[in-house]
Amino acid sequence: MTGLRRLRPPPDIKILEAAGALGDGRVAVEKRGDRLVEAVVASSGGERRYRVIVKLPGEKRPTTIYTYSDDNGTKYRGYVGYPIIAVLMHEGLLPRDKRLEEALAGLKWRELNEKYKKYSLTKEHALKAASRLVPPREAMEYIAKAMARLRTYTIYYDPNLASQHQ
Repeated sequence: MTGLRRLRPPPDIKILEAAGALGDGRVAVEKRGDRLVEAVVASSGGERRYRVIVKLPGEKRPTTIYTYSDDNGTKYRGYVGYPIIAVLMHEGLLPRDKRLEEALAGLKWRELNEKYKKYSLTKEHALKAASRLVPPREAMEYIAKAMARLRTYTIYYDPNLASQHQ
């Protein structure tokens, strides 16, 4: 398998970004079958659409996930990008918090990242925005729970999935 590589855990803000994508209804599963999920995740500004393919864990390797996504974090930075996280949440492999998803709906993540230039400042802004429905302490507990669950998986980026499933 050419190009197969293990992905690192993401910055924890990506949990919030994925929750926001679900809250906005920006995750569209296009095909599902034989442990394979194909989806499109739209960016918060709507200008980009990320193709995500996830091969769900099987009985032999219950903690191994093979995936493809064309988002920058996954493809170029080597971590599990928010589009993959959103699909894993959608499919029940990672925990969800519906109140937090609702509270994060409408945030323009790219604009916030460009404005603040640091994930820590963007996260602070997002937590403050979400605090109308979810106290920051609860949001941080959810992030920790989702990150802990994410770390139980070995996730591989497999560019061959994109060419096999067109």
